[in-house]
Amino acid sequence: MERLRIEGLGKRFGPVPALSGVSFGIRRGEVHALVGENGAGKSTLIKMITGVYSIDEGRLYWENEPVTIRHPQDASALGIRVIHQERQLIPSFTGYENLYLGRRYPVSGLTRQVRWSEMKATGDALMRDLGIEMDLSKEVRDMSPPEKTMLEIMRAMMDDCRLLILDEPTAALTDRESERLFALIGRLVKQGTSILYVSHRMEEIFRLSDRITVLRNGRHVGTVSREEATRDSLVRMMTDSDVLPGTRGRRDRPRGDLLLRVDGLATADGKVKDASFAVHRREIVGIFGLAGAGRTEMLEAVYGLRPVKAGEIRFSGAPLAPSPASCLAKGIVLIPEDRRGSGMIGGMTIRENITLPVLDRFSSLLRLNGKLERREVERHMASLRIKATGMDQPIGELSGGNQQKAVFAKAMMSDPVLFLCDEPTQAVDVMTRGEIHRLLEEKAEAGCGIVFVSSDLQEVLDVADRIIVVREGRTVAELDNEGITPEQVLSICYRSSGEGA
Repeated sequence: MERLRIEGLGKRFGPVPALSGVSFGIRRGEVHALVGENGAGKSTLIKMITGVYSIDEGRLYWENEPVTIRHPQDASALGIRVIHQERQLIPSFTGYENLYLGRRYPVSGLTRQVRWSEMKATGDALMRDLGIEMDLSKEVRDMSPPEKTMLEIMRAMMDDCRLLILDEPTAALTDRESERLFALIGRLVKQGTSILYVSHRMEEIFRLSDRITVLRNGRHVGTVSREEATRDSLVRMMTDSDVLPGTRGRRDRPRGDLLLRVDGLATADGKVKDASFAVHRREIVGIFGLAGAGRTEMLEAVYGLRPVKAGEIRFSGAPLAPSPASCLAKGIVLIPEDRRGSGMIGGMTIRENITLPVLDRFSSLLRLNGKLERREVERHMASLRIKATGMDQPIGELSGGNQQKAVFAKAMMSDPVLFLCDEPTQAVDVMTRGEIHRLLEEKAEAGCGIVFVSSDLQEVLDVADRIIVVREGRTVAELDNEGITPEQVLSICYRSSGEGA
């Protein structure tokens, strides 16, 4: 019997379809894997099932009856729970307290005092039922990653959970820690719980799932049983057959001197475990990996935004002690993935944002040379074709594409020689995307080095001279971009850690 049936589901954001005509079912007591490239529509689908996004097209059927899910509360009432990759827990609360988030605490009659003994008894009984052993009296901040995952699952099972959605649940877990999770999943399935399991790790997909649904470009490519699927066949299903060959190849741009050398880089938080790569002048190095692979964290570590535990970073032949100030002084700039949160200040003007890192260039003692500042801003706005009413317009009023151009203008004010670009074309229109690609190509031609991170594999193939593949916090392959196909790159991404590159 199907617990949830999805029929013709579609979602649009403006004129852009994020999901179109998706149809498949999830049976009672099965592990149903959902796979696809970054941007295939997995997160959008989950948000529609759980009431975060409205449904523009199609229907949902719950245990063979049509159902409408308008809000997360509607999904919760049906018994649908989701465990996100980012934990939804309060660090300063104990495990017992977190179990009751969103629920009424048990209280005594007139005194209204919390009955802590009842909360503890409920939590301990749930642990016994699920076969979990952990100390729920600890604060969440003192718990290990697998303990936090188990706690999230316990929260989901506090009520009648019939469909549990797990989104990249092992992203922060070691192999040993993952084994505990897999054992718990097995117990839940035996109890009749349905699992929708989202993961980029092929070994987990083939170990846990009964059936596998593949999404590509927001569409349902197919649903296959685990027995009839192979890793190669799934990779082919996930890859757009219209763009199989790499369309770019190496441009006629001989690379120059070595700019950046990273050897054995590891971060204190464990997000980056062993990263090594090099960037030369006059080249664009693409970095690709699946969600949670550590791409962003690598750039943040090089730029000094994430503490480094091990490894060496050298710039222009000399050791680099990374910090934003030292990087800017040496001509290294970061284009962050989150432009609104990290790349600009929404309440300030375009001019103020662009010149913020280099105000000393326009200052003499306590006076600001406004004329020189405005001339420089005007030059960069014209060069990047930033559409605005003027440089004194609040940057928050611009379109996403023009905001991103302003972030690039700010970066170029410091005359950089090395660009660290993290998803530089994310959420911009096609025209702006092309303009950013051309800008980076021009900078490479002028002798700069470019590091280009994107979750769009075809974009990496179109832009990069070399491709560094990242998997589970490690750089696992370096490929010259000459006739490389998406399947070749994805096959490396999906290999288990024991298979090598």
